[in-house]
Amino acid sequence: MRRLGVSRRQLFEAVERAALASLPAEDYEFAEWRFARVSTDYHVEFQSFFYSVPHGLIRQQVDIRATARMIEIFHRGERIAVHQRRYGGKRYGTDPAHMPSSHRSYAEWTPDRFRRWGASIGPQTEGLITAILASRPHPEQGFRTCLGILRLYRDISRERAETVSARAVEIGGLTCKTIASLIYTQKRAGQSTEPAAVMEHANLRGCAAPVTFIEETERCRRI
Repeated sequence: MRRLGVSRRQLFEAVERAALASLPAEDYEFAEWRFARVSTDYHVEFQSFFYSVPHGLIRQQVDIRATARMIEIFHRGERIAVHQRRYGGKRYGTDPAHMPSSHRSYAEWTPDRFRRWGASIGPQTEGLITAILASRPHPEQGFRTCLGILRLYRDISRERAETVSARAVEIGGLTCKTIASLIYTQKRAGQSTEPAAVMEHANLRGCAAPVTFIEETERCRRI
């Protein structure tokens, strides 16, 4: 600096200060980038948690930007979804705006609401509803089945519904098709009657005409 005849401070003020930009409003945050392909349930996976994207992007490749607090999803450079990053609790983060219309119509339903409905019929039906919801990777995927069972149970008594629910859980039949089959089978069984008593027949002897051993032996010889 002696050769220049100025100090570092003087050079800073004369050359560098005017070129400086203001500091960012937020602190720098480290981010990870990953490629992902949108699954058929319109979610992408990052470290065992699932985040929704608009359902029209099913099967499309997207970019995931993950920070300690946020998950951002980009498609062809455009940000299409933002989620709070998950570290525990439910594995699925679903934005209702991303749902297809067939799923969005069930957005007001919750697992607790279905369980309360099942409990209103009986403990066996509550157990069936709980098993159905637990068997699906996403609770929404079980809502359609629960609503179908609700429609099927409207036409039968609570006692029959409880019997069908218990049998369905026993055999692992957690679909509407199985429930409908069990209801039909139960209905058929209830309509069956005891076989009619055997009436008089030419080959049968009545109690008024007993046959001795000797008579029966003689008859066999003649035959």
